[in-house]
Amino acid sequence: MTSLLERGRTHTCGQLRDTHVGEQVVLFGWVNYRRDHGGRIFIDLRDRTGLTQVVFGPDIAPAAHEPAHALRNEYCLAVAGRVVSREGNANPNLPTGAIEVEVLQLEIFSEADALPLNVADDDRLDTNENLRLRFRYLDLRRPSMQKNFMMRAKASTLTRTHMSQLGFLELETPFMVKYTPGGARNFLVPSRLSPGSFYALAESPQIFKQLFMVSGFDRYFQITRCFRDEDLRHDRQPEFTQIDVEISFATPERVFEPIESLMTRLWKDVLGVDIQHPFPRMTWHEAMARYGSDKPDRRFGVELCDLTDLTRDCGFRVFESAEYVKGLCVPAEHAQGMTRSRIDKLTDFVKKRESGGAKGLAWARLQADGTWQAPFAKNLKPETMSAIAEKMGAGPGCLLLIIADDFDTTHTALCALRLELRDSLGLVDPQKPWEFLWVTDFPLFERNEKGQWVSSHHPFTMPREEHLEWMSTDPGRVLAQAYDLVLNGNEIGGGSIRIHRSDVQAKVFTALGLTQEEAEQKFGFLLEAFRYAPPPHGGIALGLDRLIMLMTGAHSLRDVIAFPKTQRGQDLMTGCPTPADDPQLEELYITHRQLPSSEPQDD
Repeated sequence: MTSLLERGRTHTCGQLRDTHVGEQVVLFGWVNYRRDHGGRIFIDLRDRTGLTQVVFGPDIAPAAHEPAHALRNEYCLAVAGRVVSREGNANPNLPTGAIEVEVLQLEIFSEADALPLNVADDDRLDTNENLRLRFRYLDLRRPSMQKNFMMRAKASTLTRTHMSQLGFLELETPFMVKYTPGGARNFLVPSRLSPGSFYALAESPQIFKQLFMVSGFDRYFQITRCFRDEDLRHDRQPEFTQIDVEISFATPERVFEPIESLMTRLWKDVLGVDIQHPFPRMTWHEAMARYGSDKPDRRFGVELCDLTDLTRDCGFRVFESAEYVKGLCVPAEHAQGMTRSRIDKLTDFVKKRESGGAKGLAWARLQADGTWQAPFAKNLKPETMSAIAEKMGAGPGCLLLIIADDFDTTHTALCALRLELRDSLGLVDPQKPWEFLWVTDFPLFERNEKGQWVSSHHPFTMPREEHLEWMSTDPGRVLAQAYDLVLNGNEIGGGSIRIHRSDVQAKVFTALGLTQEEAEQKFGFLLEAFRYAPPPHGGIALGLDRLIMLMTGAHSLRDVIAFPKTQRGQDLMTGCPTPADDPQLEELYITHRQLPSSEPQDD
């Protein structure tokens, strides 16, 4: 008898319907679930396309029924048989639920040991994530995970197709690049052929895609891996994937146009959702003023309200002495359940460092007669109370939450508070699942922890032409031709128009405190290329991992990256990172340094 592997699969496990009744088929897959009903054995056979119920019985084929007694979950096998109707016993929750396959021949490819985690029961998975990462190849068998990666594959294919149709060339850039200290922390790769020297793993293709523009390629894109040695969290990984784009003779609008068309196509072809475009635009200053964030979630209201001018002479010293006084108003229908203990928890929330580190949270509830129930009400002038309530659009039953602090603390804490209220009060309209937004006109520079000016984006970002006069006198006023694409409060892409003029580049380097020698040392090859007539150009990089996380509804980037790292940068499946052999380290002129006992070491 010819083996089923040689015969080959005729259909997938998600393909058969009642129109196939009577056909002879061969299916390959894994045992998702096994049920023994005495005389007959039922198996849900699974592959990445779905499930098909197959049945073994002594009346169907004794030669197949006998070995079926040994089948257990996740055995890998092939079955051959005939498709029969399940009329009267159909499963309406299963696409293949109208049929089953009566097995005439069984071939077991391989057996499975007792499973360390549940692969089949997708909806009730409560396995510790570290165990899932330790047995990632089993975790990836789960239907929800396979759905994520099938969507990712489809989105990547559509991206390549769409960008090619728009005239973009897919060009590759190197992973091992020149090490330039001072930006994001790089992963370093020692060079055996140049002892004592190192490559850096590219944190982005930024410089090389600009060189493509100098080379005249005009329109470039790439789906590329990038690397950053950063502290990790649920939406950050040390290696990640970008949709990288660069355009010659660009303006911001000329960059927005193909990206909007790509997003529209992805949502239509992958999710079946029509996205309206052009996307709304909002400046950085407006986003910070209204939402306290440069990546605002605009699917719900509860916007920030500036009360600084109203509280300069209000009689309450906490407000009067603060640099900024801003607040938000919780509508009456949502504020009814906000008890004092709940407000105290919100106060503790905004005091946390990760939520802004505010000194406190002032609150007031408006009564039906227009008076305030508030711990600080006795300190405020009545006219100030009325003015605040009017400006915040507050009516009876509304809850006012106010923070008084410096600019960064006030906006960071109120933004975190707004998002906390969004989640706890269910403020997002389920009929508004997708809200795209372009945030534009970012500051060109920002202060670091040492008070020095650094680039908000990168040092090749073009300032607005009318702001060039402030470069040497007031760098903090200079706005950049930079932009971010935001989706539902998540930054999914960022880019800018690049500097192509040597006089402007020199002014930026001066503002950053870079000498000519330092600039040549770090970026000499790019500056040299720019002496040969570069075109005006600009581009953007979209985070593919984050994009897919949002499209699939996953809670973490680790659910859309096939083999991710933990928050400590470890691969629990392979056990890396691991020490290297001394002979290889010797070839690279590297020696071990013993960690001091006070330094924590990995488990």
